[in-house]
Amino acid sequence: MRELPRQLSVDELADLFEGRTRFVERLAQEEDPFEHARTLVHELPYEEKVEVLAAHPAIGQRAGLSARSAAEQGTEDDPAVLEELARLNTAYEERHGFRFVVFVDRRPKSEILDVLRVRITNPTDQELETALSELVAIAEDRWRRG
Repeated sequence: MRELPRQLSVDELADLFEGRTRFVERLAQEEDPFEHARTLVHELPYEEKVEVLAAHPAIGQRAGLSARSAAEQGTEDDPAVLEELARLNTAYEERHGFRFVVFVDRRPKSEILDVLRVRITNPTDQELETALSELVAIAEDRWRRG
């Protein structure tokens, strides 16, 4: 397990956050980027919050995943689970207007269905902040695991 870094490049942060966004570019200018990420992500304008969430792949997505995301999402390929994830992801985005992001933490996709069913009912403003916190937790875990 690695300690959290004092500074990271844009490319290193883009790998951890699944894309080069304005948020990632700001973090690359900071010492202790994860310390700043925990607060900065919640202070972003709405459009940038949605942008950073959209850079992350949808849970259950098969195509276009980074190697890191594919490993984290596991190999559970039960067609019924994948179909339900796709349906709920669509319903979530229609309800909230942004991508569902969850720190999978090596849980099977079937467990994530329960999380998604609960979170889809949350108020949108609460859910936006939850998704952003989850995004930072994913990036921190990726850094620690190497």
